[in-house]
Amino acid sequence: MTRGRVSLTSMDLQSIDEMRRNSTLICAPIMAESVDQMLIQMKRAKELGADIAEVRVDFLKNFSPRNDLETLIKQGPLPTLITYRPKWEGGQYDGDENKRQKALQLAMELGADFIDIELKVAQEFYNFIQGKKPEKVKIIVSSHNYECTPSIEDIGELAVRIQATGADIVKIATTALDITDNARMFHIIANLQVPVIGLVMGERGLMSRVLAAKYGAFLTFGSIEAGVVSAPGQPTIKDLLELYNFRQIGADTKVYGVIGNPVGHSKSPLLYNAAFKHVGFNGIYLPLLVDSAANFISTYSSPDFAGYSFTIPHKEDGLKCCNEVDPIAKEIGAISCMIRRPVDGKLKGYNVDYLGAIKAIEEALALGASNGAPASVSPLAGKLFVVVGAGGAGKALAYGAYEKGARVVVANRTFGEKLYLLCHLLYS
Repeated sequence: MTRGRVSLTSMDLQSIDEMRRNSTLICAPIMAESVDQMLIQMKRAKELGADIAEVRVDFLKNFSPRNDLETLIKQGPLPTLITYRPKWEGGQYDGDENKRQKALQLAMELGADFIDIELKVAQEFYNFIQGKKPEKVKIIVSSHNYECTPSIEDIGELAVRIQATGADIVKIATTALDITDNARMFHIIANLQVPVIGLVMGERGLMSRVLAAKYGAFLTFGSIEAGVVSAPGQPTIKDLLELYNFRQIGADTKVYGVIGNPVGHSKSPLLYNAAFKHVGFNGIYLPLLVDSAANFISTYSSPDFAGYSFTIPHKEDGLKCCNEVDPIAKEIGAISCMIRRPVDGKLKGYNVDYLGAIKAIEEALALGASNGAPASVSPLAGKLFVVVGAGGAGKALAYGAYEKGARVVVANRTFGEKLYLLCHLLYS
């Protein structure tokens, strides 16, 4: 298996199988204060399904380069990426730069599969080793931006600078201020003709880590344990493999998701990804932390971004992004989902929020009134139905109850929205 110039055939990547649809590797950050703890973490990472271990030796207390590196490289159960990150690039090491580079050179001599060196000192490092690099070892030259995600032009220029150092693999990590920042990283990954690690940090950058497989990144990072991460926004290895079905993501995989803010609490990814996997559908469903629905929809306009669910606070704004709206959604004034029609790429919005909620209320009322006997008319007919809130979900429930013959009362923080909704129901 190869990715660009980097051969993987000589590496013991036992977790790679013939059924996977991409060559993107899962790399587990190993961060512990002792070598013994690191070896335990590496074993656990392999059990979970990681392909590579990024050994963060800057986390070690009383680091003894020769002894510790030899143990970690020779006894570790996974191929090793040795990273000795300095504080000035977001790491833990705060010492002599010459000693740090000497330790990385030693890691190469001892048989590490990859080493990571920062762009800021890459040329210095290449001069330091004087071309003495074992053939097996691949050098990752990295750049980390903890402030923002630059323009495509700036990221492209950065990639060219990294390539010019002689890097085997280009690594660029930026920070997501908006979910649309990921699109710029996808563009770089897909168009660079060398192996690339491209990721966007933070919760708004999660899609860059999962869709790395779709766009052909060399690897993505997955943590052993939730919350114990080497950079913000890292998913766990378990979530990558089990929730997002990472091995089966390919260039033609369709992207779906739930658009909301906040969105991390949503159970939709659990439901839809399991359903996709069960029926063999080539799709991925993501939690999408979106600030502006319009910006998101216009940025991700590819046919591969095929449909979305909408939750707070974007149900009404989502309707404005549609090319066509189902009559019921138009009546409600909000959508709960959107699909991209494969024929012409146009977006159509629907609202099915009220169906499940109203049905559940009807069933509960029917059970209470007649011990389960079917009713000829809706048990909501003539009932007082109070809706708390006049947002997208509130409008859908008010509509559903009104259609069933209930007397609807809306309680809302602002009078204008409540008045609009009541007038809409009375005169539509």
